[in-house]
Amino acid sequence: MIEIRNFTRFKLDKKLLTGLAKKVLKRENRVSESLSIVFLGERKMKDLNKNCRGKEGPTDVLSFGDGLNEIAICPSVVKKNAEREGISFKKELSLVLAHGILHILGYSHGQEMFKKQNNYLKWQNRT
Repeated sequence: MIEIRNFTRFKLDKKLLTGLAKKVLKRENRVSESLSIVFLGERKMKDLNKNCRGKEGPTDVLSFGDGLNEIAICPSVVKKNAEREGISFKKELSLVLAHGILHILGYSHGQEMFKKQNNYLKWQNRT
């Protein structure tokens, strides 16, 4: 089951996000995994980033595995990153979601993880 909760004013395509999440879980042979995706404002994300990672300021995505299987995403940070990179909000959001799911599944930053998330982004762009 994939649950999406949006605590921001951003309009999000839940069908698109759910589809991508299901695709990543299926491709990673983790179809039975439940996943909660929470969209937060900058203030809440800043607090989470400080409390969980000891880092200042908001971040785009945080992943919480170990049975919790929750991803926190800050759409306003995602939007700023998309503008900086010259890509669409939808593309950056899809990349961040795939990135967060891969972390929950045990991947760490590295070539394999980045290759996988880019492959999922290519799939997302075809839909």
